[in-house]
Amino acid sequence: MSQALTRKGPSASRIRKNKSRDGEGLVGWLFVSPAVILFFVFILAPFVAALALSFFQWDLLTPAEFAGLSNFQLFLTDPAAHQALSNTFIFALASVVTHIGIGMLLALAVNRKMSKVVQYIVRSSVFFPFLISWAAVSLLWKYVLDPNFGILNYYLEKIGIQAPLWLIDENWALPAIIGIDWWHTIGYTFVILLAGLQTVPQTLYEAAKVDGANVWRRFWNVTVPGMAPTLVFATIITFIGAFQIFEPMRIITQGGPAGSTRSIVLYLYEQAFEQFQIGYASTIAMVVFFIIMTVTLLQLRLTRKWVEA
Repeated sequence: MSQALTRKGPSASRIRKNKSRDGEGLVGWLFVSPAVILFFVFILAPFVAALALSFFQWDLLTPAEFAGLSNFQLFLTDPAAHQALSNTFIFALASVVTHIGIGMLLALAVNRKMSKVVQYIVRSSVFFPFLISWAAVSLLWKYVLDPNFGILNYYLEKIGIQAPLWLIDENWALPAIIGIDWWHTIGYTFVILLAGLQTVPQTLYEAAKVDGANVWRRFWNVTVPGMAPTLVFATIITFIGAFQIFEPMRIITQGGPAGSTRSIVLYLYEQAFEQFQIGYASTIAMVVFFIIMTVTLLQLRLTRKWVEA
């Protein structure tokens, strides 16, 4: 009889273990609750609101009216939106190429055997511009590239070079913004690539040297495969940041001249806070989200085998 009762009820040690697990679970939820709350308040809720507003016409003053897919149809036929999207893709592509290419060269240069003091100075000087706010950087370069009293044009003319009208010429305005973005953000990409470069085992380089591989072959067969996850991460982060560019184009050129530097996020801002077309601006936000998501997933899919290899 006593044995039967013992089998029916849980043991005291099992009860204590269950209570301990419940307590650990509660503590875990308490730790993650700030992040969960912030996610719901600042990411999920605005996303759902923007998705819902994309199906409405709303100017912030009058009641919202359901518009179905008319906002999406307008986006497909809006030449200003197409130009802004084209500018953004050009900017993002140029940003990825310059950041990964030049960032890798800088990382390789700093990773060479040199004095710790020199390494520190180079790393700090390259990374320092990234610490400056975009507003300050935009105002700084707006004056540097000014065609009338800009420092750059002044010294170019001193050495006999006819300086272009950087921020006024349609052919030079977007390349100038690309250069400013590179100067400001290359430090972040540089640090990521340098960290990835330092994770490649030196024994692989030594084995490649024994096999007679030259510097170029060691780079392609050892460095690049060893840094594959880092390169993929840096490419995705750079693309996402570049596709959401806003501050320099808003502060320096206001999207001009003739819309040549208007990004898709700047166009979204203009539609929302200048034209008060909240529904159409929400539609543009959804388009930006799905483009970034699609390109990111495509990058991950195309590079999965390369990274796993």
